[in-house]
Amino acid sequence: MGMKQLLSPKSMAIIGASDKEGFGGDTCRNVLAYAPDSNVYFVNPKRERLFDRPCYKSVSDLPEDVDMVIICTPQKTVVPLLREAAAKGAGGAVVYASGYSEVGTEEGRRAEEELRSVCAELDIALMGPNCAGFMNYNDGISAFAFISEERDRKGGVGIVSQSGQLCLSLMDSPNMRFSYSISSGNSSVVTMEDYLEYLIDDEQTKVVGLYLEGVTAPAKFLDCLKRAAEMRKPVVVLKTGRSEKGSLVAASHTGSLAGADRVYDAIFEKFGVIRVDDLEELLATTVLFSTLPELPRGTGFSAISLSGGETGMCADLGEMYGIDYPDFTDATLAKLNQLLPAYASPANPLDSTASISYDADVYAGTLQAVMDDPGVDMVILGYTLLLEIADPAIHYMAEGIQKVVAGGNVKPVAMLPFVENSRNPEYLSKLAELGVPVLPPPAYAFKVLGHLKRFIEYDPAAHRLEAAVPRKTMGAKRRTLSEFESMELLSGYGVPLPEGAIATSADQAAEVAGKLGFPVVCKIASADIGHKSDMGGVMLHLADADSVRRAFEQIMENARANAPAAKVDGVFVQRMLAPGLEVIVGVSNDPQFGPCILCGLGGVFVEVFKDTAMLPAPVSEREALGMLNSLRSQPLLAGCRGQQPRDIDALAKTIARISEFAAEHRDSLAELDCNPVFVYEQGRGVFAADALVVLAE
Repeated sequence: MGMKQLLSPKSMAIIGASDKEGFGGDTCRNVLAYAPDSNVYFVNPKRERLFDRPCYKSVSDLPEDVDMVIICTPQKTVVPLLREAAAKGAGGAVVYASGYSEVGTEEGRRAEEELRSVCAELDIALMGPNCAGFMNYNDGISAFAFISEERDRKGGVGIVSQSGQLCLSLMDSPNMRFSYSISSGNSSVVTMEDYLEYLIDDEQTKVVGLYLEGVTAPAKFLDCLKRAAEMRKPVVVLKTGRSEKGSLVAASHTGSLAGADRVYDAIFEKFGVIRVDDLEELLATTVLFSTLPELPRGTGFSAISLSGGETGMCADLGEMYGIDYPDFTDATLAKLNQLLPAYASPANPLDSTASISYDADVYAGTLQAVMDDPGVDMVILGYTLLLEIADPAIHYMAEGIQKVVAGGNVKPVAMLPFVENSRNPEYLSKLAELGVPVLPPPAYAFKVLGHLKRFIEYDPAAHRLEAAVPRKTMGAKRRTLSEFESMELLSGYGVPLPEGAIATSADQAAEVAGKLGFPVVCKIASADIGHKSDMGGVMLHLADADSVRRAFEQIMENARANAPAAKVDGVFVQRMLAPGLEVIVGVSNDPQFGPCILCGLGGVFVEVFKDTAMLPAPVSEREALGMLNSLRSQPLLAGCRGQQPRDIDALAKTIARISEFAAEHRDSLAELDCNPVFVYEQGRGVFAADALVVLAE
């Protein structure tokens, strides 16, 4: 497909050009406002001239070939116009018309399928249908259907959204500066993944922002995220669909904990993607990344505010969102004591008092002193920039910032207003030119700074930047393996499992137990019984042959009483494991992105506390350690209140091995649970006491 012809055309035609209100007229007005010198032709069979420009009867009548057409006419006219445009050299098209798959009718779906087929035949990269078009601020190209306030918006944020109104809302923000703003609509031909790939490769796009409803090409999506991670280009995603309504009830604990939306969280964590919760957060995060001349080299922050109240707010919210305020060095404190009034008490975050904001040299000296501190990597300047300037402080502050920037040796700086207010456009522009973004008020601001911190800390080399995307669709029918069968499968991947065998009589059970050595555990062996202990199918601490015989008989009786329809293979006799810290390691297979590995506090507490971490399989041992360290229950693994540290290296190795099993069985493994996995003291390893594998047939 001709992505260049679509998004960066040398020439284009507006079919259905008009001077009336509506898509045809507003597209023309946007061209005249934002791209008056671009090579654009107006096409309308009923007009000779429009906006004092010639208007052509058809695309065929144009004096030259064009790269792209914008079709502003109804759905029924689109396919013939695409054929005519292709004959005139067009490799790109924007289609505003609705009435396709979004209406939910069979007729609409057929129309969209025809559109895809025709574009494939003609090799046309089509944006839409049911879209609002795009703005290419890099090259001064307008193909957008909505009117917005006329001003310069060129910058480093590339936005892709299925919602045109969302694009317009971002364009209406005085803070936003774009490379591209793309309203992709139904994305039936050129997909969101295609736009993402294009923007990641675009040198003028510093950060990519996505409004994402879903993914149609998971393998390509992950390839794009991998490339962005390796390039260290931020990708910020506003993903809808957190609700788990409509999800199938899972057979395993893991399945019930790993909903579809959580899979996206796992993917974003693996590939260093920043997920935001609303449009304001998307805006603020992309503005921060695109405005800073360079990212901080570390994660030490300082906040300089003009009052104690503001400083206290910075301290509290900083701690809430994981912002580190390193103590100033003695040298920094000495400099600040010389610059600040005697009643100031220098610390980080810093209450500088308001007096320095009326002296550009003192403000510059204070900012430079904080910047020079070796523990500080970024400075936040607290000040509410109002639309109408009454207090002259901002004049001196901006002059002070400019002095520091001009002097070199500059670390990243951002300005923090303490209440929401319209921002003064003059100083907004001045600060942006100095590389100083203006953040939203504190609750949003510190959340955004937390995103920045985690992006700086993210190391692509610490992750296996891959996922086991399914190669085919699994069938809906499921087959649950018995524990014995499940363990046989896992043992081939080096998962540590206790010895055991299936017995079909009480005497055979006693014989197996004697060979294993006492104590032993007896469990019902049946693929039809998932949670064995719930129906009396597990007997523990069996210390002699007679107790094993009695356990066999009792377990079989319980099975007949509580699960009469279950097919029973016998009783699984295993060596009894010593108690250890109980952890769950499991797998849930997502239809789009494949198996995801999950770990967390196990046993009966897994559903209660839901303290788990998840990543797409396969994972490295280093990634597995990161998952374990992210748990709220991590202190139990590290050894707390006099307890010995647990063998987390052995546990990480087991997680990685199970993830390899999951990745290799991506097309057949539906779910997997090892719960509990006993984690022993450091150096003593781990054992999976139980296993449940569910296969798709």
